[in-house]
Parts: sequence; C-alpha cells; structure tokens
Amino acid sequence: MRIAMLTYRGNMYCGGQGIYAAYLAREWKKAGHEVHVIAGPPLPDVGRDIPLHVIPNENVFGLPLKDWARQGDARALLSPVNLWELGVSRIGVFPEMQTFGLRLFLRWKELQQKHRFDLVFDNQCLSWGLLGIRALGVPVVSVIHHPLHIDREADFAVDPRLVKKVKRTLYFPLFMQQQVAPRLDKIVTVSEASRGEIERYFGIPEKDVAVVYNGTDTELFRPYPEVEKETDLIFIGRTEDRKKGIGTLLEALALLPEHVTLKIVDGRIPEHGLVPTLVRSLGLGDRVRVNDRFLETPELVREYSTGRLAVVPSFFEGFGFPASEAMSCGLPVIANAAGALPEVVGTDGQAGRLVPPRDARAMAEAIGDILSSPERAAQMGRAARERVQKVFRWSDAAAQLVSVFDDVLVARQRRSRAA
Repeated sequence: MRIAMLTYRGNMYCGGQGIYAAYLAREWKKAGHEVHVIAGPPLPDVGRDIPLHVIPNENVFGLPLKDWARQGDARALLSPVNLWELGVSRIGVFPEMQTFGLRLFLRWKELQQKHRFDLVFDNQCLSWGLLGIRALGVPVVSVIHHPLHIDREADFAVDPRLVKKVKRTLYFPLFMQQQVAPRLDKIVTVSEASRGEIERYFGIPEKDVAVVYNGTDTELFRPYPEVEKETDLIFIGRTEDRKKGIGTLLEALALLPEHVTLKIVDGRIPEHGLVPTLVRSLGLGDRVRVNDRFLETPELVREYSTGRLAVVPSFFEGFGFPASEAMSCGLPVIANAAGALPEVVGTDGQAGRLVPPRDARAMAEAIGDILSSPERAAQMGRAARERVQKVFRWSDAAAQLVSVFDDVLVARQRRSRAA
C-alpha cells in the first residue's frame, strides 16, 4: 500500500503527534508498505529510507514580529499565505493547521502524479485542504488524538473571564475541524475515552470511529538500574498545559511529609508560569527540583529512572505517553481516573493507582501508600512494564491501522462500482 502520512508539525519533541508519526512510518516501512511522510517544521526524523516531503512555513505565527524580523526574510511576506498567517495570528488565531492543509493542497497534484498514493492518513490536522484532496479521488483517514475542545475547556476552567473565552475560542480551529472530520472517509482515535469525546464534539457516532491504541518503544524506554534515585516523584510533561494538572500535584506534595521530593521535567517553563508561582505560594522551594533543559530522548529515558514513582495528574489524556513511557521504564504510576489514563495504567491496581481528578488529598494518600513500601513499588513497576510490553506495541498499532485502510479502500471501490 502507498500511504501518504501527514503531520503538520512533525518533530518528536513537539509532543505526541511527532512520536506517533515517526513510529508508525517506521513500522509500515518494516511491514513492506511504501510510506511517505509529508510534514511541516520542525521536521520529524524518519530515517533515510522513508521519503520526507516538506511543507514549509515561515513561522510568522510563532514569534513576535520583531523577533521574526531579526531572523526571517521580509520578502517572504509577499506570499499571500504568509501575509494571512501574520495578520490572523496578531488577533489571536492559530493558523498553522489551516495553512498546512492549503499549502499541501496546492502541491497535491504534483505529489500524486509522481507517487500515486492509495490513501492519505492525516495526523489530526483536519484542514480544509483535506476535503480538496478527497474530492480529487484519494481517500482520507484521520486520527483524532483528542478533540481540541478539551484544551479550550481546560483553559476556561483556569480563567473563566469572557475576554479569555473569546481569545481561546479564536485560537483553536474548532469550526474547521468540526466541518472537516465528518466528511472524511474514516476517523480513528487512540482510546475509548477519546472515542466518546469525538461523538460529543464532532457528532460522529462511536460505532463509526475505530480505536487503535498507541505503542511505546520498550527497547528505548526501559529501566536503568544503575541510575541513582534522585527524587521520590517525577512529573514529565508541559506544565503550562492546564489539562496536565500540575497544580493538583503540587497541592498533593504540600500535604505529604517534608522529606518527599518532586522532580519536574519540562523544557518550556516560563519565569512567571504556573510552576514557579505555585512552588512559591505553597512553600515548596526546597522540595521541588526542576529540569528545564531541552532533553534528547535518551536523556529523557534516564530521567524517568531518577524517580521512584511517576505521577500523571492530567484532567484528560487522549492516550498519555508520559504514563506509558514511565511504565515502560519500570515505574509505578499515580494517575487521575480521567480520559484514557485508566485504559493505559489499568484499573486493577497492579501497575499503578487511579485517583479522582482534582483531588489533591486522594493523590497524596495514594503517593504516600506506595512510597511506604519499596517492595510493593518495585513489584508494581515490574507489572507496569509487562503491561506496556503486552498491550501497547507499535507493530500492533500499524497493523490495525492498515486493516482500517483496507476497509476504507474496499468501501470506496464498492461505491465506485455502484455509481
């Protein structure tokens, strides 16, 4: 099968979408499929044997204009698309998904004539341009990791002011995605929790959405017994993302004995962001260590091994790579019973504990209980790794998605014959 995989922002260090694209492309290549990755910057590392087609942008929406002017080429603003990105981003709109799809559509005829793709797999761009590609005769399947409406609601919960609601509504391309998603050939998602939210926000019945769990690289994410334990608790994730729940974790830490420590790994902590503000207000300065450097993946794996227990306090996760990666590294996990985290951690208490969302006391009690018994924590860590090895394999995810693609192609052929 010839697969065109789209990812509007492809680098693995930009978050889950980059990890998803890179691993699936590699697994499809291993299975004998011809896969091309079509990506915007920052670009993924997919290896030399997988073709990468770049859809460039000038990042005029990602920087203040004066900063962009110091490093960009002013002549680039003569392009209508670049000029449009500049204009709408200054009123709070995030245009990257829309313009990635437009730029791709403008190049699609050339790409399709050369490579004759059987199918397009979209990594939650859901841009208008996909409808144009589909109208030209190529089926389009998209994964929705979770609806962006959930990110907006998390922001509303932190700051319910009307002006804030207007800004966040402008920022997310919700209308576009709501119009595009139901018009594609198939939607897949990465958990049962996300499938329910897709029906809620996109109106696509759960029965019409396929669930294919993400994988986790257990050869890369593995225990390092030789690494010294530096902290009791470890949190890895973007702390400024309101749905990640760092506030609940810090409140729980304040309820625990003073000898319990936390390490936060996040390379994007603002000077006056949530973490510094809450650490000061809760008096946790001596108990919280922050690693705010950008980490390559091997460094990140070793960071997991510096903790005794991983905490994932998110209010929603479409899947939850920080949970599955920590489990793969042999750590027990404390997670909120929210989103897909019960599906990842499991509900039997073998690999970790689930606690009610936004309940700092329940989180503190669960943390204290596991830390009180190193033997039990070690057993839970072993069970966690075994669960990931059994349930969350990229080879399985790739094969299941190809099965979905086969069904889509067969259905399209039937419609063509009927017409």
